[in-house]
Amino acid sequence: MSAELILKTKVLIVGGGPGGSYAASVLAREGIQVTLLEAAKFPRYHIGESMLPSLKLFLRYIDAEQKVKDHGFCVKPGAAVKLNQFKREGYTDFIRHDPENWSWNVVRSEFDEILLRHAEESSATVLEEHKVTEILFGPDADNNPAGRPVSARFTCPAGEGIIHFDYLVDASGRNGMMSTKYLKNRRMNQSLKNVACWGYWHGDLKMYKPGTGRENAPWFEALTDESGWAWFIPLQNGVVSIGVVMNQDIATKKKSGRRAKNADFTLKDHYLEQLRLAPGVLDLLGNGALVDGNIKSAGDYSYSSDRYSGENFRIVGDAGAFIDPFFSSGVHLAILGGLTAALTIAAPLRGHCNETVASEFYSIKTATAYTRFLVVVMSVYRQIRNQSEDVLTDLNEDNFDRAFDILRPVIQGTADVGKELTEDELDKTMDFCRHVFAPADNDTVADVASRFAPELLSIAAPVFSAEELNQVIDPEDTDAAAVINRINSAKVLGAMWVKGPAIMENEPVNGMVARLERGKLGLAAADQSTV
Repeated sequence: MSAELILKTKVLIVGGGPGGSYAASVLAREGIQVTLLEAAKFPRYHIGESMLPSLKLFLRYIDAEQKVKDHGFCVKPGAAVKLNQFKREGYTDFIRHDPENWSWNVVRSEFDEILLRHAEESSATVLEEHKVTEILFGPDADNNPAGRPVSARFTCPAGEGIIHFDYLVDASGRNGMMSTKYLKNRRMNQSLKNVACWGYWHGDLKMYKPGTGRENAPWFEALTDESGWAWFIPLQNGVVSIGVVMNQDIATKKKSGRRAKNADFTLKDHYLEQLRLAPGVLDLLGNGALVDGNIKSAGDYSYSSDRYSGENFRIVGDAGAFIDPFFSSGVHLAILGGLTAALTIAAPLRGHCNETVASEFYSIKTATAYTRFLVVVMSVYRQIRNQSEDVLTDLNEDNFDRAFDILRPVIQGTADVGKELTEDELDKTMDFCRHVFAPADNDTVADVASRFAPELLSIAAPVFSAEELNQVIDPEDTDAAAVINRINSAKVLGAMWVKGPAIMENEPVNGMVARLERGKLGLAAADQSTV
């Protein structure tokens, strides 16, 4: 029998996906000892291919942007969104105000490996095929005998081992060891209880808006039966990822009904049938063909936790929360979490604050970012399903307050807002958020701009309330309402997917803000952040 391996590190990261690899790079570049244990051997498959513009700035912060640029991933100039079959599609234009603000659609096996290797090159210790099987706990600051994680058991090709650490970053993906096995605080989002199935296509495919600034953008479309939506995401080398997301109960009923009539009915048959409910996707498919017959599926994947940190541990990315993939927020939230985990570990190590303050900062930041995307995605689902849904049960009121502390006064029409989140306020908030996907092409924008005051179309102007806009826009002028409301909503929501690390420096939590200067990473008092 081989001897048990015994390792020791300052920070242990479990999981080598984007969140874990990013945290490892940031910490290692700060001279903090970090060891990353990854169960798989990279490259390994993963879904979640469409990225937001913030990615470039996050990569730039760790000097990895050029590596991703050079790899040849498919450029993403924006995204087309068709939520109503009787209206033209909307478009989130990443490059309208900044030609360099584009992002990518990536092959995740290749993208994730770039980030993992970058962590190694940044001096992190990366051990693949090392699967963490158990977290062991020890006394915390309050002398609770099993209050904080102190070591982890793992298996690897050489046998079994244990690694001791001072800090733990759980980036273990959907398995989420801390949330599911120890804290037991994962909550499934009932409003987004969906199932996805997808495959890859190649051959004689079309692209969106060839020859324009929107060329080859991904396409997202509501299904005609209002049960969900479909995606069409171009990847490099002529391959396209095409999937369908729909309500789990409806999907189960559809499959059961078909199998009752045909016992040989397969997941592939179901997938191809649902694609018929997305005429825009079918048009883009042209005469393309499936790369192979292997259709993948995942279900019940929208969830959150009541906390994302504790004494000497941080829970990053999918390990703590995941939102329906409609707005491509998964990698953004994972990397944002990786950065926040790194700076809130560095802060107490460097004496910027105590661990309690750092842990609370992390949990609040993570919950706030999650809630912002959650409300936007829920606003989309209200349009897709053409019905009201009780979503208050899926929202933590404190998180809502923090996520929309700027927006709430606009929604209420006064700075004197109530403390209790009401259905009316949520309705107004979701209505505001849905405008970011309002349909308008370039000609329409130009026409509206010629008829209205410039400040109404300026992204730099203050946010207008619905009452203020109603005074200047004729309700019959649907083009003006779409264009101006979309710009108005982007003033608040745009930072969610455009800003990178800088978003951490401008929103204090309990009087603290992020300090991002290399070599001084951590937290600082909000009024001393530039000192």
